[in-house]
Amino acid sequence: MQPDVSFVPDVSFVPDVSFVIAAYNAEATLDRAIASAIAQKGVSVEIIVVDDKSRDATLDVARAYPRGIVRVVALASNRGPGGARNAGLDAARGRWIAVLDSDDAVFPDRLATMIARAETAGAQIAIDNLQVIREDGVVEDAMFPRHYLEGLREISLATYIAGNVVFESKFNLGYLKPIFQREFLNENRLRYDEKLRIGEDYILFAEALAKGGKCVVEPDIGYAYHIRSGSISRVLELHHVEAMRQADAVFAQTHQMDEAAQAAFARRSRSLRKAASFLSMVQHIKARSPLKAIRTALSDPAAVRHMGMPIAVRLRRMAAQFAVGVGR
Repeated sequence: MQPDVSFVPDVSFVPDVSFVIAAYNAEATLDRAIASAIAQKGVSVEIIVVDDKSRDATLDVARAYPRGIVRVVALASNRGPGGARNAGLDAARGRWIAVLDSDDAVFPDRLATMIARAETAGAQIAIDNLQVIREDGVVEDAMFPRHYLEGLREISLATYIAGNVVFESKFNLGYLKPIFQREFLNENRLRYDEKLRIGEDYILFAEALAKGGKCVVEPDIGYAYHIRSGSISRVLELHHVEAMRQADAVFAQTHQMDEAAQAAFARRSRSLRKAASFLSMVQHIKARSPLKAIRTALSDPAAVRHMGMPIAVRLRRMAAQFAVGVGR
């Protein structure tokens, strides 16, 4: 079934930037995201809101804007973050694509600054720093120290993979919010993996780098990252990790990696395996199955290092209780 596209495209207009906002039950925050996209200085923009079959008033919020300001794509069924963003990418006409989460915002000079840096360097991708804002409105430090981003200047495939080693990366580059040259994405047939509910951003970015995309770094803060307790990206579950491992396996079969990227990929693979073992142990503990938890720990001892003290204590207590029960 085709999505309900509630706009009449002006094919003669090619904006500098297409904002793609995938929205699911985002009625409380969508206005903030849209307003920040409208407020961009020095660039022409189109704003595409993709409603991912929300159950609240998200679609009404998006459709309250004039069609010349916000283009709305209403999906007939829920496709997840990757599927909703793909629908937005397919509808986009801008020279550059900027994905904006429906609960976040961007600062007014962000896109003009990033595009200028990218085009000066002949790059197809650009990233910048993020301002972290807590759910209670308190503004925290920048996501990355400025000197760290200044030292990077560009992000290679090896650097990016190394910055996505689960539970181990000093600076998790998976939080980056890149902008992409739309022509580069289309020429290389790059789209989000719709099977992933967590990690779809990582795979798309990694594939773009593997396809030869040059990524420059703007050290200034341009993106406001709002922490939300119910966000899917903050709740890592075993099935998410298994899906990420499967996607990584496909990536390794599909793309060439140099020696540095291969080494980083091996570290990431080990980290995902350990994360899977850890989350499996947690599941067994919650189900009060100490034998299964202990077997998992013995099969992958390195995963035990990920265990927080309360979980480790609980596992030992359950194991002791089990031993007493067997002795009887």
